Parts: sequence; C-alpha cells; structure tokens
Amino acid sequence: MDTESQGHVVALREKALAGLRQGDASLAEQCFVQLLETMPDDVDALQFVAGRHFQRGDGVRAVALLQHAALTAPGNADIMHQLGTVQMANGDLQGAASSLGRCLELQPGHFLARLRLGLAMEQLGRSHEALVAYFAAINTAQAQGRWLSDATTAPGIRVAVQHAMRHVDAGRHALFDGLLEPLRERYGRGEMRRVEECLAIYLHERPANLPDPRQQPKFLYFPGIPSRTYYPRQRFPEFEALEAATAAIRDELCAVLDRPEGLEAFLRADTQEQLDSMLHGAGAQRAAWDAYFFYRHGQRYDAHCEACPRTTAMIERMPLSRIRDHGPETLFSVLRPGTHILPHRGVTNTRLVTHLPLIVPADCALNVGGEIHEWQEGRCVTFDDTFEHEAWNRSDSTRVVLIMDCWNPDLTEAEREAVAVLVAGIGDFNRSCELPGE
Repeated sequence: MDTESQGHVVALREKALAGLRQGDASLAEQCFVQLLETMPDDVDALQFVAGRHFQRGDGVRAVALLQHAALTAPGNADIMHQLGTVQMANGDLQGAASSLGRCLELQPGHFLARLRLGLAMEQLGRSHEALVAYFAAINTAQAQGRWLSDATTAPGIRVAVQHAMRHVDAGRHALFDGLLEPLRERYGRGEMRRVEECLAIYLHERPANLPDPRQQPKFLYFPGIPSRTYYPRQRFPEFEALEAATAAIRDELCAVLDRPEGLEAFLRADTQEQLDSMLHGAGAQRAAWDAYFFYRHGQRYDAHCEACPRTTAMIERMPLSRIRDHGPETLFSVLRPGTHILPHRGVTNTRLVTHLPLIVPADCALNVGGEIHEWQEGRCVTFDDTFEHEAWNRSDSTRVVLIMDCWNPDLTEAEREAVAVLVAGIGDFNRSCELPGE
C-alpha cells in the first residue's frame, strides 16, 4: 500500500471512530464500508459493518462478513462470539454451537458466550450439555461479581440468565437425585431420607439450620446427627488396637524423618500471601507444615505404604471415608517448631478427623471451636473439622501426629455409601463444567 492509500485508510478510520463518539452510527458505517474497499481484511471494520447488517435484519450478510473476519483473525474470541450470536438468531444452532465453542477454547472465562452456548444446546435438545454450559457460565460470572441480582445483570440478558438459573436448579436436582435412586431401591426410601435432606441443603433448596453456630461446613452439611467438637472415644472401638501399635508406627515414622525426601508441603499456595494466610511462624522461625501421605484425595501412595507396612496395616483397619477422587486423606503430619496452623474449617461433617499423636513436645495443642486439647502421645483424639480449628507448635522441636479421615459414626452404612456416591457425582459434574471438584 502506497503512502497516499495509507493516509486515506487512516483518515477513514479516524472519521469512523469520530462518528461513533458522536453517536452517528450511519457515518461510522459509511466510513468503514469505504475502508473495506481498500482493506477488505480489516477486522474492526468487518465486525462493525456485520453488526449493522444484523441490526437491520440481514443476518446472512452479517454471517458472511464475520466468517471473513474469523478467517483473517482466527485467534479472536470476540469475533467467534459475535458470529455465534448471529448464527443463533439465524436459526443455525449447530453453527452457533461450533462458533461459541471455539470462542470458549480461546477465552474460557467468556461467560456470555457460555450462556449463549447453553441456549443453543438446549434448543438442540442436548439438555445435559446445556446444564453444564449454564452452570459454568453462572459460576464464572458470579465469581466476577456479575449476575448476583438484577442490578448486576445487564438488562438485555436478564431473562436469559434467569432461565439459565432455573434450568440449572432443576437439572442439578434431577442429576444428583438420580444418583440416589439405585440406593433407594436397595435400602428403601427411609434410609435415604437424611441423605435427601443433605442434598436439598447443598442445592440451597432448604436452610441448613445448623444447631451450633460454630459449625460451618465449607461444602456439605449432613443434618440429623449430633454437632460435637470432639467425639467420644467409645464411638471408635478401633482405637484400642491403633494405640497399642503406637511404638511400631513411631519407629516407621522415625525412618521417614531420617529420609525426608518423601515429605512434601501439606498446603499448596500460589503466592506467599496465600500461604501467610494459612500458616504463621514464630519470630525468625519459618513456618512449615509437612506431610508424608499414605492417601491423598483418595489416591493411595503405594511407595509410602510399602515403606511403612505396620502403619498402613493399622490405617486400613480404620473406618476410612473412602470417596472416589476425594477421600480419604491419611498422613504423618509434621509441624515444625514455631509453626501455627491458623484457624480454618473443613468441608463436611460426614467425615471426622482422627489424630494419633506420635511425637509431641511441650507447648503443642489443638483448638476446635474454642475448646483446647493438648495431644498425648499414643492417645487418639477425633474431632469435627467443620468447626473452626487451629493447631500450634510453640516448642523448639518437631511435632508429628498420624492423621486419618474416618466416617462419622452417626451415619449408617447406607448413608455412607450414598454420601460417597453423591460427593463423587458432584465432583464429576463440577469437573465437566471446568470447575474444581469439592
């Protein structure tokens, strides 16, 4: 392009932009049309002129211009969103789904494109895919402070957002309730009553009505069972054999501490600021909470289990809360000198946390719901971590306990099975929506 043509293009673009600033869309369109005569691949001009054709009801011409723009700039998510929107209005639902899907590949956080993809999927009769798209759209938008109310939802999409929310409410209920149906057939509806109440609370269909305000599960509250900070020892007959094996377990722990390459940080934080919100070190001491896992998120650490056969054998005798991809979590918990695990809460009261203290210096304690417990070596303690809790090691030596996630003994066998099915199903659904599993 020669200098004169370049100057002409620049002048047309500036005139078009000036028209937009002045609210003169006709002038802007006229200038962009002229600009395309010289630069037929100008993406801004193609998008604007396509939008004007669409406003006038000429969707066919709008699609042609946007397809040209997409070929020119294949990595532009906004073009694909605009193209998908026009294709939907034209009745080309398959084309719209393809364009909107491409938009989301380029920009996964584009919640408006995800909303429109849900609309397209629903009209195509693909209800589950619509549910996934709607749920992901709503969660992404609300994480950014959008769609929390009419005031935070653009007027032009309020009806669509409200429809998506209704679809999500009905779809998730049907999906998760359906997971329980085989268990109803096996155990009877009466055995599933509390599980159904638990699901209704999770779906915000009914209030939790927590009996103790100190208890606040981050994920799943199971109603109808006692709210206790610490659970009575007699509820766990397995403790006797576990405590009798303390010396053998401690011997295996000492071998682990002699070869610390198997240890890893218990907490995973993206920034030092995040870590500082969870751990605090005394004075010049660096806070450190290390772990030697036997299970994490339900995944068995085979090498660690083989290295500690006595410990593993005792762990396997406990009523571990086994949930696919979620639990149990069992480990040697190694709290370094001067480290304070700051107050936090767990995810669900369907499982409890048991500690077998193995190495406990002075000035080490656990605080659950404002009730302080000082560990005693070889004596188990079990608590509900949905109560705010914290732990500290104010000594100059390392403290180690064996941690195990066990089922709450106030759940029946049928309820444990149902919770395992339900939590795994919720995790599967959240992953399909590109959200973290709970």
